[in-house]
Amino acid sequence: MIRHCVFIRFKPTISVAYKTELFNEIDALKDRLPGMVAVHIGTNVSPETGMDKGFSDGFIVDFADSFSRDAYLEDPEHKQTGGRLVAAAEGGVAGILVYDLETDD
Repeated sequence: MIRHCVFIRFKPTISVAYKTELFNEIDALKDRLPGMVAVHIGTNVSPETGMDKGFSDGFIVDFADSFSRDAYLEDPEHKQTGGRLVAAAEGGVAGILVYDLETDD
């Protein structure tokens, strides 16, 4: 399994409603992309002040394998939403952190 973690430092002007719209678009992909097992979306709730480095929102997508993850990365709808996420992030790409973790699940 691949756990695809994406953390975002949104521009302060981005509304909660717009963030929700973007996250809903990511979540909707699981209905049509095989191997996209689960999507977890939320804000950081860690009590470790400052450790998030400003990446206060994010999502984690669980994929059955790397092939499923790679199909997601190449999907046109994912690329469109990804572009909107980059535009909404503080500093563009610099405001997004992606970390993929391979697990035995």
